[in-house]
Amino acid sequence: MRYFRIRKIERIGPASNELPGFFICYTIYIFAEKDKATMSKYLSILFLCCLPAWLWAGENYRFRVYLKDKGDDGYRVEEPEAFLSKQAIERRAKNDIAVTDADFPISRSYIDMLSETGVIPVVQSKWFATVVVESPDSTVAEQLQQLAIVDSVKWIWKGNLRVPAEEKGEDRFVPEDEPLCNEYGYAHKQIKMLNGTKLHEAGFQGEGMRVAVIDAGFMNADRISAFDSLRLLGTHNVVFPGKSVFVGDDHGTKVLSCLAADIPGVMVGTAPKASYLLLKSEDSDSEYPVEEDYWTAAVEYADSAGVDVISSSLGYFAFDADELSYEQAALDGKTAMISQAAHLAADKGILVFCSAGNEGNGDWEKITFPSDAAGIFTVGAIDEDKKKSGFSSIGFTIDGRVKPDAVALGTSSCVIGPNGSVRYANGTSFATPILAGMGVCLWQSLPWLNNREMIELLHRSSSQYKHPDTELGYGIPDFYKAYKKERKNGKRAK
Repeated sequence: MRYFRIRKIERIGPASNELPGFFICYTIYIFAEKDKATMSKYLSILFLCCLPAWLWAGENYRFRVYLKDKGDDGYRVEEPEAFLSKQAIERRAKNDIAVTDADFPISRSYIDMLSETGVIPVVQSKWFATVVVESPDSTVAEQLQQLAIVDSVKWIWKGNLRVPAEEKGEDRFVPEDEPLCNEYGYAHKQIKMLNGTKLHEAGFQGEGMRVAVIDAGFMNADRISAFDSLRLLGTHNVVFPGKSVFVGDDHGTKVLSCLAADIPGVMVGTAPKASYLLLKSEDSDSEYPVEEDYWTAAVEYADSAGVDVISSSLGYFAFDADELSYEQAALDGKTAMISQAAHLAADKGILVFCSAGNEGNGDWEKITFPSDAAGIFTVGAIDEDKKKSGFSSIGFTIDGRVKPDAVALGTSSCVIGPNGSVRYANGTSFATPILAGMGVCLWQSLPWLNNREMIELLHRSSSQYKHPDTELGYGIPDFYKAYKKERKNGKRAK
């Protein structure tokens, strides 16, 4: 369900701006007193007249403000516990990754300086030293540009204010599907295709691994019996701060089920015993570059929380404003902000899985952003016959890197819908968590490897490693083969 929202707003302009509305309301009231039936007829008019003047226009603007630096709030690299979780610090230490000033938050004083211009700070990035701000004034960029702390300003969104989704009830969702005779139920094919059942049988189902799922929303995931055993680390709504991730869009619910569903005989995901951080970064009502800022903020949140793996089934290239859309020449992993963010997450030691995109049958045809990023694992889709799904986006990147990295079942993938029952869905959105979950289990079994070594191992264990192509990349990974191959090397945990 899509929904609208209204932000808590500051008064803009003098109170006299609202006087006309007041007199209209009062007139309606006087006439309605004479005829009680008239009162209900005019209630909606009464409400609208009481709204602040600028809300009538409804359209707001968002700008990405690039700062010259992040200011100084006294953070020190020698004291990372002030801005990173214990797990994030341990991941850096394990992989010999230094804590740097890129990990420092933006100074509170800088945020206050921006707010003093009348804009509302929405989301920020410490890695890029950017702050997204909102205003009903389309010309506010000129004022922001005059601030000494500002390097540049870019318009990235316009739209209407929206009313939050209604509170959900207390219903529980239990699948009506008949259990099958195998452990994995209706999801058996998608796990077997990756030779994942043997890895599970060897005792590796993701236990102890921390996974962030970045998506558009996880409708009803907190009330679906398939997730009763979900090990939930937490949730965060980047788009609507403070709002639940369990209302609105159900795309993330289906994605999460590919990873974490656990109803033997009905559906078992590829990493049912991992721990999950659920992050909403997609605004389903529009498509603007601000989505890149949301996604970047979600990735930074996941990094600070200390996750090991990110699974993201979101991708972008065309926006509602054509002049903001990307050209294919930008598929170099360095141009799009979202692709740079994915690469930076990999540099922090996170194993990042991203969907290739569903543009294979369209004019674009190629992979979407951020799946062009270097250092991450991009997943395409195949059907039951191991042929490329028609919709699955193709590679390579503009600079010649192999993408997608590999493929998994994305045509008629088994998922759990928002009503708690099994359904089948198409998309690289589902191939990605299917493969990512097995990656989680494999990394659990080989803890001495770092994220880049994991990617190389998956490449070498895939069906067409020696002859990668633009459709399947290195092919279909064999996760048990990868496990045996690395174990045979006789390596031990550091």
